[in-house]
Amino acid sequence: MIDPRILLNTIIKPTLRFIGLDGPQASMLVLGTGLTESGLNAIVQNGGPALGFWQMEPATCRDIWHNFLAFRTDLRLKVGSLIGTWPDPEDQALEGNLYYAAAMCRIKYLRVPEALPIMELDTMAEFWKKWYNTEKGAGTPEDFKKHAAVIMDPAIWR
Repeated sequence: MIDPRILLNTIIKPTLRFIGLDGPQASMLVLGTGLTESGLNAIVQNGGPALGFWQMEPATCRDIWHNFLAFRTDLRLKVGSLIGTWPDPEDQALEGNLYYAAAMCRIKYLRVPEALPIMELDTMAEFWKKWYNTEKGAGTPEDFKKHAAVIMDPAIWR
């Protein structure tokens, strides 16, 4: 498992800043999502199609590119520059390119018709379940709270 503080400070925050979608709530949610989805451990889902620390499915990745980024030139170019294969990104980049995968996680949340949740574990857990894991996913808000509790530790933000 990669140290959450290292991932936050070397990958998540710089990436979200680069694509113009940063802020404490966004960073906290992206880190919590990675902790919950993979434990920052598995880059390939065991028995399923999801890829990377954020366990995004290839179909979700393609949907973001074709139905969202296709209409947002500045954001599309920034995200494309993270993988260098734009305009036809490889789904496999979600596995090995942490910058790209973190950006795609954040963009999935950008598409949500609600504001990011307040920086409180219960609220973030419900938001993750509703918008990232969805009702079809096996995860529960309790899973998020269990795996992502570290995001509430002030030491991680230093």
